[in-house]
Amino acid sequence: MSFFDYSVPLLRRKQPIVDIDELDGLWFVNWKIGKKILYSTFYTRIDQACLFWSLLLIPMFFTAQFLSVDWSLQAILWTILSFVGVAVMVAWTRYWVNVREVGWILYCWIILMLFGLILTDFGIFFGWDKILLNLCPLWLGLSALGYLSTAFAVRSRAVFFIGILHILGILLLPYISEWQFISTGALMVFCLLLLAEFQWDGL
Repeated sequence: MSFFDYSVPLLRRKQPIVDIDELDGLWFVNWKIGKKILYSTFYTRIDQACLFWSLLLIPMFFTAQFLSVDWSLQAILWTILSFVGVAVMVAWTRYWVNVREVGWILYCWIILMLFGLILTDFGIFFGWDKILLNLCPLWLGLSALGYLSTAFAVRSRAVFFIGILHILGILLLPYISEWQFISTGALMVFCLLLLAEFQWDGL
């Protein structure tokens, strides 16, 4: 028996019928002008957590790439936002992971995020060049670990592929060194939006 279910597409349009464990906090979006529907979909708590993190990542990497904001101030602001992100992630996904009996994945993500924050803040406040010069590989690597762990927990090829994309992103960074912050942020946000907008195998 195959570890992954190859009979299900990696990504597909969201189905109108969802599992009972996904009904908690379901958010429907139905934008229309008159009777013409512009955009109609729904977001589960997992989707919402992905969307929320994507919104947090945009200002972080955009500021690091384009704005001359003091790095110490950035560290403080982004640490606060990251703690908010972790708290929201826990609140919105705890029920889902418990129902599927993969609660360890949530703890895995929490540990990875906190470890990354500690290293980043220490690198900034103590001037550790090895960390400062490798912030993008650090976060891509931690995210890759989180995605690959999640992929094996829920047996998802889509999430596994996203983990591999993050690893490939690390390998490409030396060739785009001047744009590594915005490139890293774009990759991470793109992957989160992909998971939020489509139904992936393993759900």
